[in-house]
Amino acid sequence: MTTKTLSVCAASLLGLLVVFSGTAGADPNQDTKGAVDAATLDELMGQFPPRPRLAAQQMLAKYGPPQEATSEQFIWHNVGPFKLITVTKAEHPHDFPMPHMDYIEHTIDYRVPAEKAAALTAYDGSLTFDRTKGEMSARCDLEGHNILTLNLAHDIVRGKTDTKAARKSFGRIVVEDTMGKHPPYVEALQFDPPTKSTEFVDKPVIPGSPKRAAGMGTDAKKSGDAEVLAFVTMVNLNEVLAAAQAGTEKASPQILEFAKKLHKEHGKGVQETLKLGQRIGVTPIETAAVTQLRIKGAEELGALVPLDGEPFGAAYIDAMIKGHTEVQDMIDNQLLKNAQSEAVKKHLAETRSHVAMHLDEARKLQGGVSR
Repeated sequence: MTTKTLSVCAASLLGLLVVFSGTAGADPNQDTKGAVDAATLDELMGQFPPRPRLAAQQMLAKYGPPQEATSEQFIWHNVGPFKLITVTKAEHPHDFPMPHMDYIEHTIDYRVPAEKAAALTAYDGSLTFDRTKGEMSARCDLEGHNILTLNLAHDIVRGKTDTKAARKSFGRIVVEDTMGKHPPYVEALQFDPPTKSTEFVDKPVIPGSPKRAAGMGTDAKKSGDAEVLAFVTMVNLNEVLAAAQAGTEKASPQILEFAKKLHKEHGKGVQETLKLGQRIGVTPIETAAVTQLRIKGAEELGALVPLDGEPFGAAYIDAMIKGHTEVQDMIDNQLLKNAQSEAVKKHLAETRSHVAMHLDEARKLQGGVSR
């Protein structure tokens, strides 16, 4: 077993969790399935510095055991109004509204409008958002201050306040909280986070890009050519990713040269397929079957990544032979039967010719690979 393999296995072991058998102190609405057992929590918390350890203890007392716990962080899923609560071992200095350390983060589902992104960023550097996933997070040293951060951020988005006023309000409310006045903006979210439709998948900028079948309604069923083009695009992309990985490995010069050739030619295949779709007015549609091909490619490449040197080279060539053989079969027995236009059929024939040449080269290389 190589050093690289050992490191991958060690990283996987660090992520293993054990089942929690008790639920004392847990939120009755929280799903504790898969949460971490008490003894493991105590051991892991003992490795945290005092302040993050206190935060973890407070969240544990309020929400019950986390679903994820490592020596670096604890994570609670779907507790209270929050999508995630994360307490990290790492502490980060933050001087707004006064010097403290950040180590606890609360995340909600939230769609941040693009036009409000700059204002939110200027409001608080520890407020972050992911417009693609549709999430907004606040990171501080107290749950109440994260709640305050999110409440004022929501006010900025609604136009109820601006960046300058929100920062001033934050300081004032923290002082009120320190004096025991229990301001509502610290006690609880003053709005209900949305539970769906917060994602923003954005729009393709590469001409001719495939579209997801889920977003095309009945159009997804109008043309067999659309799915065929998506399949060809995905075949090429899978090969590009595998070749790119091979280019980072310490394989033989012959294999590296072969991978370089596949990278260029399958990359060209992607562009030619997308241009064909534009030329004939057909947008490739990524159906569930096409997505499954993407997943299959990731699984197969994942089996190669832990390998080094000659073992990687041998496994890569084996994978290229298997993969290109499967693509030939797919073209012959599926794609050519589903293709409708002559232009797409011609493109499939050309693609098959390239695949056959790659397969022949891989077989020749296989004979010279040390095992």
